[in-house]
Amino acid sequence: MNLYPLALRLTDRRVLVVGGGAVATRRVPALLAAGARVEVVAPELTPALRAHADAGRVTWHARRFAAADVDGAWLIQVAVDDPEAAAQVSEAAERAQVFCVRADDRTAATAWTPAVTRHGAVTVAVTDDGDRRRALAVRDIVAAALENGPLAGAAGGRNAEGDGPATVGGHVALVGAGPGDPELITVKGRRLLAGADVVVADRLVPGMLLGELRAEVEFVDAAKIPYGPAAAQEEINRILVERAQAGKFVVRLKGGDPFVFGRGGEEVVACAKAGVPVTVVPGVTSSIAAPALGGIPVTHRGVAHEFTVVSGHVPPDDPSSLVDWAALARLRGTLVVLMGLKNLPRIAARLLAEGRAGDTPAAVVQEGSTDGQRVLRSTLREVADAVAGAGIRPPAVVVVGDVVTALA
Repeated sequence: MNLYPLALRLTDRRVLVVGGGAVATRRVPALLAAGARVEVVAPELTPALRAHADAGRVTWHARRFAAADVDGAWLIQVAVDDPEAAAQVSEAAERAQVFCVRADDRTAATAWTPAVTRHGAVTVAVTDDGDRRRALAVRDIVAAALENGPLAGAAGGRNAEGDGPATVGGHVALVGAGPGDPELITVKGRRLLAGADVVVADRLVPGMLLGELRAEVEFVDAAKIPYGPAAAQEEINRILVERAQAGKFVVRLKGGDPFVFGRGGEEVVACAKAGVPVTVVPGVTSSIAAPALGGIPVTHRGVAHEFTVVSGHVPPDDPSSLVDWAALARLRGTLVVLMGLKNLPRIAARLLAEGRAGDTPAAVVQEGSTDGQRVLRSTLREVADAVAGAGIRPPAVVVVGDVVTALA
């Protein structure tokens, strides 16, 4: 079979995705990055896809596929595991003369997704005649050459130390994925991710990283574990230990840094108790990165010699809160609050009541490092109302202190 390779310009062109499961979760981020107007038809969505829909990045039709859905589409991605349902989509696409990718049966598709690696402005796509493993192997060779080899100077490639354990079975790597931009994962983190047999990922993990996984990798969406925070964490711990004890190389991929309000410590303890070796790969934490990308340094000479990072998921007046808000109000440095948007009115009120000046500069950075990044600047007295009026949504980082206006 001879394939004709193309690079599609999808900016502001309608792309239809049929299915709302793990395959669609891995495919949609690349379509969004290409600027496509993505419409998803599926009765249900994964939490990661639901977040895209809630944020307005994709249009969700909460129902089963209808033949008329193909009208006006430039490309169709079928991401369902029901062969009969998938066939209905590809038949409708054939009648409409629209190229159709089939996740369940590439022989029935009119277009294939290649094995892809991205380095700066360069995208390398490798197609094959059905031997997916060979295409992935070639892609990985090219990726290694761009990363470490003779092509490293091209495409903005970076040199890596290559340290750390080999990606062997019976091992867990706890990898921080950074604040949202897929290029902000560390070189080591990306290398370990490329060698994973199993990937257990949180909702805030950059979706583009998941789109680069090998087809045979087991993907576990931690956001879909249904029990509630404590029980869900126990289930994640069980999965990590069980897969590693079965000889798999498991990457636990977490947004930001695993040890900054990421429960990474609990997972390390669970693995240690089971005798499973763990490698920890720190990540770029949003507590520093999001303010920085919004033009706010958390420290600045002559302005702030300290910064404090706290979790705001528990309100200040809750008996279970471990934060000394009175002490924070007395500090002269920068206060960074993660997961505090819902409780921002109560947090601001408590800081004011404890003596922090109402005209203290305050800012909120939404979805730092991503295309959805927004920055709102205000004062401690007014920031909660300003956030409500502007429709700022999680994930967002709150910054309080004179550094907010240091570079303004």
